[in-house]
Amino acid sequence: MDRVNRQFRLRARPQGLPKDEDWEYREEPVSPAGPGQVLIKTAYISLDPAMRGWMKEGRSYIPPVQLGEVMRAGAVGEVVESQHPDFSVGDSVSGALGVQTWAISDGKGLHKVDPRLAPLPRYLGTLGMPGMTAYFGLLETGQPKPGETVVVSGAAGAVGSVVGQIAKIQGCRVIGIAGGPEKCRYLTEELGFDGAVDYKSDNLHEALKRLCPERIDVYFDNVGGEILDAALARLNMHARIVICGAISQYNATGPIQGPKNYLSLLVNRARMEGIVVFDNAKRYGEAAREMAGWIAAGQLKSKEHIVEGFETFPQTLLLLFSGAKQGKLVLKV
Repeated sequence: MDRVNRQFRLRARPQGLPKDEDWEYREEPVSPAGPGQVLIKTAYISLDPAMRGWMKEGRSYIPPVQLGEVMRAGAVGEVVESQHPDFSVGDSVSGALGVQTWAISDGKGLHKVDPRLAPLPRYLGTLGMPGMTAYFGLLETGQPKPGETVVVSGAAGAVGSVVGQIAKIQGCRVIGIAGGPEKCRYLTEELGFDGAVDYKSDNLHEALKRLCPERIDVYFDNVGGEILDAALARLNMHARIVICGAISQYNATGPIQGPKNYLSLLVNRARMEGIVVFDNAKRYGEAAREMAGWIAAGQLKSKEHIVEGFETFPQTLLLLFSGAKQGKLVLKV
C-alpha cells in the first residue's frame, strides 16, 4: 500500500479565480495513528463552493484556511489503523479530512458511513454536507407549505437539486434556475421540477413572471447577484428567502454586488435569512435517515460528477465556477 501522503496546501490567497500557483503540492511520509487517533486512507474528496470562502482572510462563520495549511475539504475514506475506541480498521468514515490522500483524526467530526447502503460519493453529496444544507435550509428556514411556489437557483448543483426535490416531496410547485438547456432538461425531465429558467438565454424577469404566476413564496439562493434581484422582484406576501451562498460573487475582485431590490422585503413583509449547515450538526443523523428513506422510495435522486486523479485538484476545483459540472463535484483519489 502506498504510504506517501500527497497534499495540496494553500500557498497564496487567490485574487479572483484560484490559480495553479495559489497551491503547493507536497508529499510527506504517512504518520502512524497515535493514542486516541485513527489513520484514514482517503477515497473521495468533496469539492464545494464554500471552499472559495475558506481561502479568504477575514471574519466568517468558520476560520479561514491559513497559508501553508492543507486545504480544508470533506472526504470519505477507510480506517487503516485505529487506536480509537469508536472506530475499527476497515470502517468507512466521512469527515473534514482535507485535500490529502491520508489523514490522521482524533475522531472529532468523524462519522461512520455504510457503503452497502449507498455509494461512498453519496455521503459527500445528498447524504453529506450539501444534502444537509438543502434539508435544513429549506425545511427549517424556508418552511415551505403544500401548494406554495419554491424557486431555487443553482438548481442543478449538489444543494439546489436536493432542495427542489425535497420541495416537491413537501407538495410544492418548484421552479429551478440553471445554466444551459441540458441542465434545465435534467431538472424537469429527471428530477420532476415543474419548470426551469435558463439564466444564460432566458430573460430572468419575464421567465419568472411566466413560471410563477402566483409569485414566489420561498426562494432558495445559491448564486446571489442579478438572479437574487430578479427573484426579489417577484416575491409573494410573507415570502421567505434562504441565503445559502452567492457563487456569482465568490471570485469578485471588486465590491460584492448586494441586492438592489431589497425594498421588496418591506413591501411584501418578507424575510431573508442566511444559513450555515454546521448549526444543525446535532441533527444530521435524523436528516440522513429521512433522506435515505426518500432515496429508497425513489423520491430523491442523486447525481455525482466524479473526476479521477488527485493531481487534478487545482483544475477540477474550477469546475465549480465554470458551470461545467452537473450534480455533486467529487474528486476520486
